[in-house]
Amino acid sequence: MNKWGKLSMGLLLAASVLAGCGSNNNANEPAKETGNGGNAAAAKKLILGTSADFPPYEFHKVIDGKDTIVGFDIDIAKDIAADMGATLEIKDLPFDSLLNELSSGRVDMVISGLSPTPERAEAVGLSDIYYKAEQAVVVREADKDKFATMDSLKGAKIGIQTGSIQEDIAKGIEGAKLTSLGKISEIVMQLQSNRVDASIMEGPVAKSFVKNVKGLVITDAKPEVTDDGYVIGVKKGNDELLNQVNTTLARLIKEGKVDQYVAAASELAEAE
Repeated sequence: MNKWGKLSMGLLLAASVLAGCGSNNNANEPAKETGNGGNAAAAKKLILGTSADFPPYEFHKVIDGKDTIVGFDIDIAKDIAADMGATLEIKDLPFDSLLNELSSGRVDMVISGLSPTPERAEAVGLSDIYYKAEQAVVVREADKDKFATMDSLKGAKIGIQTGSIQEDIAKGIEGAKLTSLGKISEIVMQLQSNRVDASIMEGPVAKSFVKNVKGLVITDAKPEVTDDGYVIGVKKGNDELLNQVNTTLARLIKEGKVDQYVAAASELAEAE
């Protein structure tokens, strides 16, 4: 899901005491940290928190008859774990709980379309930027010309993902009536059932849904964004893990692997 919009420090601090939920039985147990205060690498496990409903970044796909979380963010996470000599454990969590899970120590690392903001930099450790993407507006095919500009969205009903950068964009649209939901798939259902007029999504995510969901299109409207790309989050103060993440990212970018992963994940997301 960039998924990330501004989260106030007050909300982060208040919510960090709450236990998150996930598909893992160990969801309420703190993760062993790498770097300051722990040794996840020594334990041969790196716990990743993500919201796997954001193709081609992270999403579910049946591979060899088994439901599997895949995507180019997942490929990057696997490389980080491999460089550490650790195995990767993935926790699929609600999008708006990820930073709290990270701050509370229940996951070691978060990859899920995280954009670097001053608020997040105060709350968690942020890596170097590894990818940038444009935003897109998705509507029903019959409304493509009706919502061809950002101005045409004034007063419209817009579906966005809770806590995302797209939510921030939508809040800046005059008179827009927002429906914030936890999953992109839920927003798509709102579009299909005429409960919202449009949705703002990441470009690659929008292309994936438009490819696979009949009756939806991307309009010519171009949302303006101020974020500088996507980063990986680690627990504040875990400098050892942060340095390892940045080292792996630098290698992947230099080798052209990130672009390769994006292309492969996009193809996988569109495959039947």
